[in-house]
Amino acid sequence: MESGRIDVSTLDGPFDLQSTLESGQSYLWERADGDGYTESAAHGGDAWYETVLPPTPGLVDQPTVVRARQRGGVDERRSSADRTQSDHVDDGTIEWEAGGVPADAGDDGTPAAPTASADGEAILTHLLRLDDDLAAIYDATDDGALLSRAYDRYRGLRLVRDPAFPCLISFICSAQMRVSRIFGMQRSLRQAYGTPVDLGDRTLHAYPTPEALAERTEDELRELSLGYRAPYVQRTAEMVASGEAHPDDARGLPYEDARDELTQFVGVGDKVADCVLLFSLGYLQAIPLDTWIKTAIGDYFPDCEGGNYTETSRAIRERLGAGLPERDEPFGESGPDAYAGYAQTYVFHHLRTDGD
Repeated sequence: MESGRIDVSTLDGPFDLQSTLESGQSYLWERADGDGYTESAAHGGDAWYETVLPPTPGLVDQPTVVRARQRGGVDERRSSADRTQSDHVDDGTIEWEAGGVPADAGDDGTPAAPTASADGEAILTHLLRLDDDLAAIYDATDDGALLSRAYDRYRGLRLVRDPAFPCLISFICSAQMRVSRIFGMQRSLRQAYGTPVDLGDRTLHAYPTPEALAERTEDELRELSLGYRAPYVQRTAEMVASGEAHPDDARGLPYEDARDELTQFVGVGDKVADCVLLFSLGYLQAIPLDTWIKTAIGDYFPDCEGGNYTETSRAIRERLGAGLPERDEPFGESGPDAYAGYAQTYVFHHLRTDGD
């Protein structure tokens, strides 16, 4: 596999790999030490994370293993409790390894090794939004006490750009579940139905294709602890595999139209649709109204309660958003709520991990 390093100091703003990948926005990365989603207040670690990226137009044309860890920087700026946010030193490096896997790998059940070259820096920049100007987002979004505490506690957390189908299935499975259980379900799906990849001392599994999940029965999926979500996953995979619909079809639509487009999938309501829009399709104004955000609205922003999902969503987006200059974002819209989803993700992670 190819390998390289990215200096965090070259990015626009800080970066924290652990809080980015263990904050409840992505369930597609494995921690090599097996301890993913075992810590509540996840930040500042230096473990390896790895995933198999499916073929992605404009990025990779074959399944590609990506591994990354962060060395230095995060731990150093967390070491002194009396430092202020402005004192943090945003240095350190992101070490990466990447390699393409033959498209027919695993057809015979034998794990294949990643042997093709791959540009890990370009892949990580895309998946982990290393091209976002996080410093500007901090400065421009709501400066209330709650968000300031969340920014300080998880400085460097960035949003992700997950592949659309795995993201969709992950959040269909998220209903009434703790993040550790959601992660466990996705790991079970990968291990049961994903293409195996040989990493030498262990085997990594790609996320199952729509075709692989569509072929499963409801009972088979229930055996993986999906419960009542099993028929939702099977039917949604069938819709994508048959060409009836695809989550990518929402790309480029006006935000609320894109949300409506995603709700055609079985098991997808407004909240799950917003998760897919925010964590995959680039709609950074989306705010999934989950339990934690509803709690924040009730405690900190009661005037944003609109009586229904649509009106509450509009009000809290305007409150938490930022009117930053329009950027070259392939999907979504710029406006006064353009970066509300960033604020939401920080608040979610902060409140979920016993913040106040």
